[in-house]
Amino acid sequence: MHGTLVKRTAGLDAASGLTSYADLGVTLESALADPQVAGILLDIDSPGGEASGSFELARRVREGAAVKPIWALANDSAFSAAYAIAAAADRVIISETGGVGSIGVIALHIDQSIKDAHDGYRYTAVTAGSHKNDFSPHEPLSDTAKAELQAEVDRLYGLFVDHVAGMRRCTAEQVRLTEAGLFFGANAVAAGLADALGSFESVLSDFSLYLNSRGRPAPLARAVSRSGAAHSLKEEAMQQNENPLAEMIGVDAAALLVDEARRAVTLSAQAVAELCLIAGVPEKAAGFIAAGKTEAQVRRTLIEARAAHSDALSIQSTITPAAGTQEMATPENSPIVRAIKKLIAKE
Repeated sequence: MHGTLVKRTAGLDAASGLTSYADLGVTLESALADPQVAGILLDIDSPGGEASGSFELARRVREGAAVKPIWALANDSAFSAAYAIAAAADRVIISETGGVGSIGVIALHIDQSIKDAHDGYRYTAVTAGSHKNDFSPHEPLSDTAKAELQAEVDRLYGLFVDHVAGMRRCTAEQVRLTEAGLFFGANAVAAGLADALGSFESVLSDFSLYLNSRGRPAPLARAVSRSGAAHSLKEEAMQQNENPLAEMIGVDAAALLVDEARRAVTLSAQAVAELCLIAGVPEKAAGFIAAGKTEAQVRRTLIEARAAHSDALSIQSTITPAAGTQEMATPENSPIVRAIKKLIAKE
């Protein structure tokens, strides 16, 4: 989770440092549905972003944590909306130079009326509805509009405070006492906003040990020791010498087959998730993956659903052949048929 967070991205937005809650949700659902994934680590480096969509993704993280362990690492920052999502994980770790917090809400109104006058512009708004022009940047913010905006900021702040209090098992008053401040390193742990300090490598090692202790070994590629050196496939397979496949075809071959199978499952899940995202139905990805649907089956299902939707909304033409001034292109007199007839006549 890197960069500024928004509800959705389009076009070149994603290349400009934006990450969408929609994309993150698809990745999360894919990992939860993948039987080869034992646990999920959220690698976060974000200043936060839009409130819209953040709490929904945070709830999906907490619901997912009931299925598989989910840890979050502030590497190096998890502020505002990014912290709302991090707080939903089972465990929050912060790098030594990292920061968390900014549990607050901000809304900005730009009054550029003086600039407009300097540039020679004067705007006149003609509206229907007394509040339609409340937040126009071309005039000062009225007291009524400011009060309404403050009320909405307070409402969102209450949601944020209650969310963090519930996720971090503390009181709402304790969260409010942070005053939306930023907490770094050990201070974040002391404030109860994080559980421990750790680097990316040390967290991977601790997470792998934790998953192994629960009887669910971490994926081979993620089995990293405290020093950062990865176990080889052969070492991992030898630790699982009770595997009859390994006994029949050899440790190295068995490890390679298992690794290839895992890769195939992951690629298939990613393809299904991408198809659903493109079709505008990312919420269906987890169901397709859990049902073992192939990429081709999902594509066919989505196309059929889109076709059915199009039929329901189709516009029937009322133009008749007689309404045109040119000859209708029937199968008998189409240009292609006429060309073929000429060729046959020549022969």
